Amino acid sequence: MQTYPTGRRSATTTTAALTAVLALALMLTACSSPGPAGSGDDDAGDASLSHVHGLGARGETLYVATHEGLRTAGADGRPVPVGDRRDDFMGFTITASGTFLASGHPAPGSGGPADLGLIASTDSGRSWQEKSLSGEVDFHALDTAADATVYGYDSANGVLRVSADGVEWEERAALRALDIAVSPADPATVLATTETGVVRSADGGRTFAPASGRVLAYVSWGAPDALFGVDPSGVLFRGGDGGGSWTRVAAVPGGAPQALTVVDARRVLVATQDGVYESRDAGGRFERRMAVTSGKGGH
Repeated sequence: MQTYPTGRRSATTTTAALTAVLALALMLTACSSPGPAGSGDDDAGDASLSHVHGLGARGETLYVATHEGLRTAGADGRPVPVGDRRDDFMGFTITASGTFLASGHPAPGSGGPADLGLIASTDSGRSWQEKSLSGEVDFHALDTAADATVYGYDSANGVLRVSADGVEWEERAALRALDIAVSPADPATVLATTETGVVRSADGGRTFAPASGRVLAYVSWGAPDALFGVDPSGVLFRGGDGGGSWTRVAAVPGGAPQALTVVDARRVLVATQDGVYESRDAGGRFERRMAVTSGKGGH
């Protein structure tokens, strides 16, 4: 593995960094202005995956949040719909207790407000209940702390929101981000990916220090010693010093990323342009678990 310091850079490294910044800027632009759920020519129906927005696992079962609802892998590896809802799940996470949290937009024709706010499922996505902020917020990134505090990035308003119970929310820092991750060891430590690099908060997202280091698209903190990030080109990095340094691990197959979730110290899930990939050795090797037939533009 090669460690990339934050000091002097070669011309090649600088060019790569500028390319990453431009790529992330495009992803942020796409993230801030989504089309209606189910629109466009990339709606491939129930038999395929398109526009992956989130990943999670309960035991050996893989869950994929998409533009057309939640999917899991059938016996033949093909995507199988979970439950009856076909909402555009933009934000998705599974808590330590096994509760599914999601946000986004309702399926066309389903009625209700344009933004889902926060919804929750206690039966692995088969049914969902409204928690809060219906009609007010579309979270494009969700994560939870060890004490069950919920962090959500409100993309439309460019603000981080935090809730102790998923019902009452506090607005915290304003920022332009694509993804967030909360430390499993310290609920007050939060990372966010921005165009200028990964920014870090030590006070629960009230303030963020200036970015210093690598530009990443997605970050996930699955265990105290398992912080990973993937850059806009699909290269996986492992974080050290609470996100202060990043070490290159490997290029994930399939090109640009669409989502990243670190399940534990060794299990890493990444969705790219052609599939959902899983590593059981902290990114050393990846196996494609599910094919992705469409996914241009990420979030």
